Amino acid sequence: MYILGISALYHDSAAALIKDGNIIAAVQEERFTRKKHDMGIPFHAIKYCMEYAGITSEDLECVVYYDNPIMTLDRFAKNALALGEKSDRLIARTFESMHSKKIWIHKEIEKAIGGLGKRGKLLVTEHHISHAASAFYPSPFTDAIILTVDGVGEWATTTIGVGHGREISLFEQISYPHSLGLLYSAFTYFCGFKVNSGDYKFMGLAPYGKPIYYEVLKKEIIDVKADGSYRLNLDYFDFQNGGTMIQEDKFAQLFGGGRRKPEEQITRREMDIAASVQKLTEEIILQLASHAKKVYGCDIPNIVLAGGCALNCVANGKLLREKIFDNIWIQPAAGDAGGALGAALYAYYMIYQKERHVKLPDKQDGSYLGPAYSVKEIKEYLDEKQYVYHEIIEMKDFYKRAAHELALGKVVGLFHGRMEYGPRALGNRSIVADPRSQKMQSKLNLKIKYRESFRPFAPAVLEERLEDYFELHSPSPYMLLVDQVKKERQEAFDLDRLFEASGDNMLPIVNEMRSDIPAVTHVDYSARIQTVNRECNEHFYNLIKSFEEETGCGVVVNTSFNVRGEPIVCTPEEACTCFMRTQMDVLLLENIILYKEEQNEWEEGEDWRNEYELD
Repeated sequence: MYILGISALYHDSAAALIKDGNIIAAVQEERFTRKKHDMGIPFHAIKYCMEYAGITSEDLECVVYYDNPIMTLDRFAKNALALGEKSDRLIARTFESMHSKKIWIHKEIEKAIGGLGKRGKLLVTEHHISHAASAFYPSPFTDAIILTVDGVGEWATTTIGVGHGREISLFEQISYPHSLGLLYSAFTYFCGFKVNSGDYKFMGLAPYGKPIYYEVLKKEIIDVKADGSYRLNLDYFDFQNGGTMIQEDKFAQLFGGGRRKPEEQITRREMDIAASVQKLTEEIILQLASHAKKVYGCDIPNIVLAGGCALNCVANGKLLREKIFDNIWIQPAAGDAGGALGAALYAYYMIYQKERHVKLPDKQDGSYLGPAYSVKEIKEYLDEKQYVYHEIIEMKDFYKRAAHELALGKVVGLFHGRMEYGPRALGNRSIVADPRSQKMQSKLNLKIKYRESFRPFAPAVLEERLEDYFELHSPSPYMLLVDQVKKERQEAFDLDRLFEASGDNMLPIVNEMRSDIPAVTHVDYSARIQTVNRECNEHFYNLIKSFEEETGCGVVVNTSFNVRGEPIVCTPEEACTCFMRTQMDVLLLENIILYKEEQNEWEEGEDWRNEYELD
């Protein structure tokens, strides 16, 4: 039984195909269109999933959409009604999209696929049910508390539920306009970053600051109860009126000045705001989890998370360390893209009532669910474009050569196997480097990624060496948990003194030695950790293992294979283009190696960075 799930028309459109409950293929539309967070109907993603399985629309049992458009229309109408004569901006901003595509989504999807499967009609789930299903069904747990937190889906912004066997039930809900996700986005916007795209930057900025605005937030912006439920003070926000995220004049009064404009220098104020909002976010997540455990899960040791806020890996790490639950599993595509998978799985288990069997470590299979390219296809492209390359037949030699280049301080692009589903590059579409280099973080940011120097990088560590480097005691295959670098590896580091010496200039701070793996150690000694084992990704594991044999270090820097504003590369052509446009030194395409110094000079017209919208 094939079931196709689809997310679209909000952000991060995607398609996911399952067969008999097993995930066959899943991918975001942005990877094909090269438009980050593409919200359109995922024509290309659907086409890939269907072609990968070798099926047509007639083979589909059903097609499922991840959101209920009638309930979303209900929210829009009631929001407009509540605004009365002040509803002009809301209507002008959302009326057309609501009535031209969202209500007629079944027609749009039927056009994309050529049919709606054997059911002959589009099935829909509710947005947070899709999130819940995406978190619970692929997890290794028979029973789990389910927590979903995001901006908004129909009415819900936060839900608490329970998964048992094949059954999912949501028991509690916080409704729009009260939203932790929208609160986080509002401050992302106020600090000069792009909503839905710059939230990672806002989270990465927090360790530079102090939570001096925390009490102000609790007093003026949000009322948080002991059970984690909350209400926003809507006097400070404008999203519910169809405007920008915030009432800028009121924010300015509260935070000592207006909104930071994009690309302006980041000041201590933005750092302190980020630290304060992060502290508040962590507090709410922990209180929600504690409440859920007390009321619904005294005998349930597991929790699963999804929704955009589940990508806040700092909060996730804190939740794990607090030991409210013994085990935690987070959907790797926790945002709207994962809703496509959740919708398909919900239909299989809840509509068709199929039996569920859990699998260890999970049923996500590393989230390597996107397109792959054969060596033959790669070589044909390289030959056509006259690239100089070396095909290494003996893989042991390949890994040894790659590890040697990393040990020399080279920056290496890694393109292998199926592309990752979700926002994290997990070794198949990654840029890797030596974490021992004191200046590697700023080098990667400024010369490869073309982004702000302060942004931290993640370590990919051999799973069996995890506790030699980090305080984390649980595997983290999807780079969704933050924990501390081992104390014995840390170097003395006085952030306040460095700020006094450099003002708001972050570059000297970034280049300061913080541990013996400084390129992946944030200023608070934290790291967003990916654990790698041979069973899940043999290719990436062998590369890191060879690097360890060369250097004694079982960790590499792992960042996504793209530049700022660009989606992660999907094809060999995109990988080669990114390699040539940046100061990357080496490119690995399956068992093929390209060295920058051997290539012809790269020629391009106007500045290609203008192609991508900054975050």
